[in-house]
Amino acid sequence: MKPWKEPGTLEGNPIGLDRTATSKMVKELDAHLASLFVLYHQYLKHHWLVEGPQFRDLHLFLNDAYAEVEKQGDHLAERITALGGIPTCDPVEQAKLSFVAHEPEGTFRIRPSLELDRSHEGEIAKRLRSSIRLAQKLGDFGTEHLVKGILLQVEDRAHHLDHFLGHDSLEIGRSD
Repeated sequence: MKPWKEPGTLEGNPIGLDRTATSKMVKELDAHLASLFVLYHQYLKHHWLVEGPQFRDLHLFLNDAYAEVEKQGDHLAERITALGGIPTCDPVEQAKLSFVAHEPEGTFRIRPSLELDRSHEGEIAKRLRSSIRLAQKLGDFGTEHLVKGILLQVEDRAHHLDHFLGHDSLEIGRSD
């Protein structure tokens, strides 16, 4: 099947941004979209496979995390289309564009999985900050606003993961 519009096509946009700005922002946002969907699949996997004494709390956190990441991805994809671009949708292509990598197949202990999630959130946060600066420079204040909102949620998830990974303050005989 031949697509109506080829991947990488950039059309004009109804919001008055010039082609130079939109071509740069579409590329940036598409990498974020791809990375968020890698993170989405990772959170979903961990939600399905989590076990242990903190099962309920982690299961609920991971459920909320993958749902929030999915919404963020949708907002980015909508912004890409508003800028005249076509978001990358194929999971294989997203994995290639992503700046975070999927955890290998299989079940791992939850601590290293959550550490990887926290690391991915941190990398995504760093890249989002860079994209905010680019959007400001290009005068794309709508994208700047959107990405700032996503950044706050990414930082919040990273903060919560950090708490899950912290030492148990009720442990007896532990000295830090």
